[in-house]
Amino acid sequence: MAHPLPRPGTARAVLGPVAVVLLIGTVFVSVYLAAFHAPRPHELRVGTTEVGTHQAQLREGLARAVPGGFTLETYPDESAARRAVQDRSVYAAYLGKGNLLYASANGAGVTATVTTAFGGVARAEHQHLSVEDVAPSAAEDTRGLSAFYAAFGLVLAGYLFGMTTYQLAPRLTFRWRMGSLALFGVIGGIMVALIGGSVGFGALPGASLPLALVVALMGAAVGGTTMVLLRLFGSAGVSLASILLLILGNASSGGVLPAAYLPSWLHPLSEVLPVGVGVRAMQGLSGFQNDGLTRALVILPLWVLGAAAVLYLKDVFRREGPSAEQNTAEPQYAAALPVEEAGTRAELTWQAGARTEPTWQAGTGVEATWQAGPGGLSGLGGSGFDEGAQQRATWFG
Repeated sequence: MAHPLPRPGTARAVLGPVAVVLLIGTVFVSVYLAAFHAPRPHELRVGTTEVGTHQAQLREGLARAVPGGFTLETYPDESAARRAVQDRSVYAAYLGKGNLLYASANGAGVTATVTTAFGGVARAEHQHLSVEDVAPSAAEDTRGLSAFYAAFGLVLAGYLFGMTTYQLAPRLTFRWRMGSLALFGVIGGIMVALIGGSVGFGALPGASLPLALVVALMGAAVGGTTMVLLRLFGSAGVSLASILLLILGNASSGGVLPAAYLPSWLHPLSEVLPVGVGVRAMQGLSGFQNDGLTRALVILPLWVLGAAAVLYLKDVFRREGPSAEQNTAEPQYAAALPVEEAGTRAELTWQAGARTEPTWQAGTGVEATWQAGPGGLSGLGGSGFDEGAQQRATWFG
């Protein structure tokens, strides 16, 4: 029995999804292994009250333990060093004679790093290391990872929102779409604050209102950025958003380990991407005297406003500009296809003019399927299709 030849475009349809998902998977594996396969600190901030010869010996001991791993800050007394650890100006502070202040809220990885390194220093001084936890993890957050998990959930939700808003409501006006984004952010922020805070698991013990605000802004920033990438690059924008926001964003967030543990090429992203900015503020609200909150309240709104500005220019300004008034041509069909038998598929491509659906801007691509009826497809160049024939069209609006 002879098999029909593949239709044009079959190879692309078969190989395209394979290439895209393997590319994303390769980026994911590469980024996460590069960041976490053997994490070590790079200039992790630590403090001391020691001076003179004792401080010089401390620097030498830390350099032997982890070359290039620490940068040392000097404090005048124990009280100042304690405050520095509690607001995360430094991750630990050595007081001399084997006494170390640390913060378990930084997570088990940081705790292991500083106790091991300063333990060697204490042994060199013939002292036994004595540790004091001055910023403990919440009782319901024993590993210090709850902020990361909560942030990841909202980042994933923001990514999905950015994709589905155009799929489920392609004709929604700019104003209502921005209202939908704001509603998503507000509800998402409240939800995380309730579930993670004292009402829920108690894993995020910070003040509920600032926590909800930070999470809302972070979710809206991710959702808005996903929408921008989708509108600028079409279906490729979905892949770009997953790489930028889900892979690079979460890997550089500092939720698993502080940014000082990241490779040099990944470290700067933690300071600018919404995920890293939001996670730091959430951790600060939970255990570090609001560390990172001010930065988040500046950077995250900039992401949201930037996304809104791009979407306005793309969805409103261009449609209302002079070019839209001049282009009044009816849809011009680029190709015509013979009538297909019932049950077969056909492809039709055309260039849309200004009188077609105004929601879609020039350069965007949409695919649709429909069922031909007895009267054909009036107005779409489909008259003559047999009833029951399923057609697929790709258009550019």
